[in-house]
Amino acid sequence: MMDRKILEDMKAKHRVLTEYSFAKKPLHRGYNNRTLYVNVGTLEIKEKPVSEEMKEKFVGGKGFGLRLLWDGVTEKTRWNDPENEINIAVGPVGGNTNYPGSGKSLVVSLSPLTDIPIDSNVGGHFGPYLKFSGFDALELQGKAERDVIVYIDGNAGNVKIFEAPDEETNSHLLAHQLHEMFADNDNERQHISVVSAGKGAENTLLGCLNFSLWDKRRNGPRLKQAGRGGIGTVLRDKKIKAVVVKFSGLNSLLNDPADLKVIQERGVKLHKEIVSLDSQQCRMRTCGTAHLVEIMNDYDLLPVMNFQYGQHPEAEKINSHVWEKFFTQNVPEGCWYGCTMACAHAVDGFLLKTGPYKGQRVVVDGPEYETVGGCGSNPAIFNPEAVLEINFYCDTYGIDTISFGTLTAFVMECYERGILNKERTGGLEMTWGNWEATLEMMHQMARGEGFGKIAGLGIKKMEEYFARHFGADEGFLRDIGVQGKGLEQSEYMSKESLAQQGGYYLTNKGPQHDEAWLIFMDMVNNMIPTFEKKAEALHYFPMFRTWFGLQGLCKLPWNDIEPADNAKHPEPNKVPEHVQNYLDIYEAVTGKGLDKEGMILQSERVYNFQRIFNLRMGHGKRNDDYPPYRAMGPVTKEEYESRQERYDGQLKEKLGVDPSGKSVEEKIKILREYKLKQYNGLIDAVYLRRGWSPEGVPTVEHLQKLGMDLPELVETVKKHLK
Repeated sequence: MMDRKILEDMKAKHRVLTEYSFAKKPLHRGYNNRTLYVNVGTLEIKEKPVSEEMKEKFVGGKGFGLRLLWDGVTEKTRWNDPENEINIAVGPVGGNTNYPGSGKSLVVSLSPLTDIPIDSNVGGHFGPYLKFSGFDALELQGKAERDVIVYIDGNAGNVKIFEAPDEETNSHLLAHQLHEMFADNDNERQHISVVSAGKGAENTLLGCLNFSLWDKRRNGPRLKQAGRGGIGTVLRDKKIKAVVVKFSGLNSLLNDPADLKVIQERGVKLHKEIVSLDSQQCRMRTCGTAHLVEIMNDYDLLPVMNFQYGQHPEAEKINSHVWEKFFTQNVPEGCWYGCTMACAHAVDGFLLKTGPYKGQRVVVDGPEYETVGGCGSNPAIFNPEAVLEINFYCDTYGIDTISFGTLTAFVMECYERGILNKERTGGLEMTWGNWEATLEMMHQMARGEGFGKIAGLGIKKMEEYFARHFGADEGFLRDIGVQGKGLEQSEYMSKESLAQQGGYYLTNKGPQHDEAWLIFMDMVNNMIPTFEKKAEALHYFPMFRTWFGLQGLCKLPWNDIEPADNAKHPEPNKVPEHVQNYLDIYEAVTGKGLDKEGMILQSERVYNFQRIFNLRMGHGKRNDDYPPYRAMGPVTKEEYESRQERYDGQLKEKLGVDPSGKSVEEKIKILREYKLKQYNGLIDAVYLRRGWSPEGVPTVEHLQKLGMDLPELVETVKKHLK
């Protein structure tokens, strides 16, 4: 419990800039049929209707966010222009409490890192509370003069923008203040959710958004992240300190489902599967996604030392069994009501050793696998307490742990190879495993000073800076800087999986694992050996996974827990029984029938729209879809020699080249030419399957087939099809 007098004093200094009242209306079949527009610069607040065409072509969630953003910006808009938007949306299925993983929000904005639309999914309570307050999406635009809070009271039907001079900025404190401030009683704190970003988001391009939920057992807020692409930076650039939503009265009928019984039946069956099978399959309920650490290490897929290597003998110090001992509640914990997957674990009473909160005990959410891989193994930090401290500060500062981990590994390799030194880093010894220097770099990022200010630009801009100011070899920097389109790669080794290279770099937004994770299908099980089969997988899985983002769903209940007999199905990787579940619950909510082909069609429409949006912003062609070579094969002699038997074997078996008598440098060159040829073959096959030109532009014929031949889209693609 926070000091009430302090909170009241803060609240007393709020100056309401504008206020808007809206009529409370019941949902109809998963939709409110309206969005909420808030401009913090002009102070305009209004409702916008959602047409049947918008629902048909964009569905919800990510689709709504992209469409609203398209209408709000021009081809000349940059991320820090007032007209850039942050759009938060759920979807028709999202917010239900009967089927696991139904509490996701999708956030869309123009990215400071990539200059194209970025989408990021996030758990927590904000999206469902926004939906049940009366809106399918929230559209934030403009730039305030001073720090403001946007407050949406779904109970009273009221929206306010007010100046907030005294509240904290860093999220773990700000979220707590606002939960307490806007709750009329202790029980009401759980009916509030806060979106915020901290000082790190303010002073870097890596800002993430924190979405809160009130944890009754811990008597405080928990934070979930819309991590990718710098959307938190956009929030702080707009001088939005927080967006707060308040809603009470949650129940299973709020979505106005056409058939609640079907949703309940499918939910009960999956609940039973999760509870009975999780301990054998994924251990989500005990350690979350961190169970992947040892699996990735065993298969040589764990990122180590800036993706040079795929395993490390000290990985056992940061594997899931270590995190299980740190997690303190010993009960399954979810980020939305009714989710038995319950992967949202946390560490209580963690004592901080550095930074502005040194000596304080805090709650650390996670770590999840991506944080362990990014902030642990990739920079060779095999100290679990250091990983937890990095995790905490990334969250409260509003810094994406994936981008931070991958760029830290890049900085360390540059330091180890002499591109950087203590003089250039301002005294930071960025050697492998130096967690103290890593944390100091992060604190500098949050303060916007020192070398941290340079690191906070992200890898792509660091490559340019190091070449320009330090005379570094730009080609080598591009080889080892593991980013695509300006976005740092998430934490899986892709060297030995051509399909996964495509799964990362043939994406619209950059190398993020939420589109297609094909390493096991491709590398381990050899299920997709040809270009055509890889292209089919790189069509189906990105489209299927996009569907979750249209509906407000989490993908984990789809395939992280499988039915006991799943292996007997012809296509076990698709988990067909669970796919059918999603078709059933979609119909049960909306009243509209949907088959597998229709599901993919919904996603294709939005996926192609996003591709064309990239084109509109000056990107999105073939040249933008290549990985750095580190994501494809060995850049350095040390890398080659670490897997010499494997790479020599590839030269003999795939190229018919005898490696004996050749230098490592010669072998690297030959292998590189082969891998680039393979990747070009993959691009050709994927573009053909997706209905795109050889340059990666959706054709007019394909848009017609999808029912997306909207005049503005046809006009855009025609400019690039000459």
